[in-house]
Amino acid sequence: MIDMHSHFFPAVSREEAAAFDAQRAPWLAIRPNGVDGDIMLGERAFRPVYRALWDPDYRVDEMDRQGIATQIVCATPVMFADAWDTATAVDWSARMNDRALAFCAGHPTRLKALAQVPLQDLEKACAEALRAKRAGCVGVQIGNHLGDKDLDDEHLVDFLIHCAEQAIPVLVHPWDMMGGQRMKKWMLPWLVAMPAETQLSMLSLILSGAMERIPASLKICFAHGGGSFAYMLGRVDNAWRHRDIVRKDCPQLPSSYARRFHVDGIVFEPGALRLLVDVMGVERVMLGSDYPFPLGEQRIGALVLSADFLSDAQRQRITRDNATAFFGL
Repeated sequence: MIDMHSHFFPAVSREEAAAFDAQRAPWLAIRPNGVDGDIMLGERAFRPVYRALWDPDYRVDEMDRQGIATQIVCATPVMFADAWDTATAVDWSARMNDRALAFCAGHPTRLKALAQVPLQDLEKACAEALRAKRAGCVGVQIGNHLGDKDLDDEHLVDFLIHCAEQAIPVLVHPWDMMGGQRMKKWMLPWLVAMPAETQLSMLSLILSGAMERIPASLKICFAHGGGSFAYMLGRVDNAWRHRDIVRKDCPQLPSSYARRFHVDGIVFEPGALRLLVDVMGVERVMLGSDYPFPLGEQRIGALVLSADFLSDAQRQRITRDNATAFFGL
């Protein structure tokens, strides 16, 4: 099986992070046992983590136990530097991409890396995406927005066009979630705002007409099953049929664009997976886990492998063949 959505975080020291930005550059505090640690932002603990996030040998051992042949690894989104000054973000992105490739180097058939880019500068982002591809990254991961700019912003659309033209696959990952103080408990930003962020980015591309400009060759995947997109697509189609303001920039029925997108299958429930496959098409759903975080699928592939509505051929497409084609493995 190929797990196309997993995260890593390199062993960035406090001093290394501070040389970039003492408050915003994340670093890793590993506890004396060498197994547990915390991602830190300055003096603040951002997230508890464990060894699989920074130790590729340990990770591959866990992959063996889970029956995973290959994992695509990408930055933990706190590593994004999109809000920093451009020069610092350029240097940080390049260093983190080199760290990602080094993370994979000891297990070249088992681990493959996605790049991150300084998205605030179009020219620099395009250049780093291309440099990272030539160095060995199999694609690029971006956040689903840039400050208050959604994916339909001309700057971000131009980046996606560049990725289409250069055959660079794109994973869009939600981050910096909406909601503020209204979602301060119970992990509600991850449970409510994160799926909404993904739906927002997908609909921004569709309803703005951006998909008419972006080449059909673009390989773009949205994390976490596309958030709430598949479930709410009927509502969007209904609005398009009955309100001219929804049709204004979108010449085709919104659902007709759904199969321009890929999604991972991190939805946890058979009925949700069935809907996702029906809406997106089985050829556009890929196995993902969000490993090694606790909100991910703990037994990777269990949902797909146990789904009785999928044929053996369809399971193979989701667990291996679709990712092989998407990333050119």
